[in-house]
Formats: sequence, structure tokens, C-alpha cells
Amino acid sequence: EERQALGISEGLVRISVGIEDSEDLIADLQQAFSHLRELSSSLL
Repeated sequence: EERQALGISEGLVRISVGIEDSEDLIADLQQAFSHLRELSSSLL
């Protein structure tokens, strides 16, 4: 209820950038989005 009151939905993605290399973060996100595309395609 508290998250809903703050406008934080279940689909929110939070990224916390620290000492990781930016290229590593980008590669991780690209891999995750690619996996999501594959999953959504299999559901159709």
C-alpha cells in the first residue's frame, strides 16, 4: 500500500549505479531486455 501511495508500481525497475563499468551495465541491460523479448514472443 505504501509503494502504491508513492506511485511505485510492480513493474518499476530501479538501477543503482556504483563502481561498475558503464559498458558492463549496458551489456547487462541489453541481455535482460533481449531475454524479455524472447519470453514475450513465446507467450504470443
